[in-house]
Amino acid sequence: MRSVLIVDDDPFIRKLVATTLEDVAGFQLHEAANGLEAVARAAEIHPELVFLDIDMPRMDGIEACRLLREQDEGASGATIVMLTAAGASENEIRARSAGADLFLTKPFSPLDLLRLVDDLA
Repeated sequence: MRSVLIVDDDPFIRKLVATTLEDVAGFQLHEAANGLEAVARAAEIHPELVFLDIDMPRMDGIEACRLLREQDEGASGATIVMLTAAGASENEIRARSAGADLFLTKPFSPLDLLRLVDDLA
């Protein structure tokens, strides 16, 4: 079963992603509300796919991405999809340098999310 970690400080966004993916075969879904929580959860569950918001309290997604890539096991080999606000291209550059693989611009539709996941399969 593929492990997915959904990280966003907005519970609505976490719920949207989880609800969209809950019927995708073989996904085990986990959530975190900030970057610190994400790094700790990833060390426990070793996700294959991480949806990671950039703007979060306590630790932003870019720093969390960097730390996830540095984990010995955790999420170092995971596909990391950054959730970005429209027009935040400077954050995309920083996120890519931290190890992000893909970007999904908020607001996004469940169909956009399913297409992205389908392309990864």
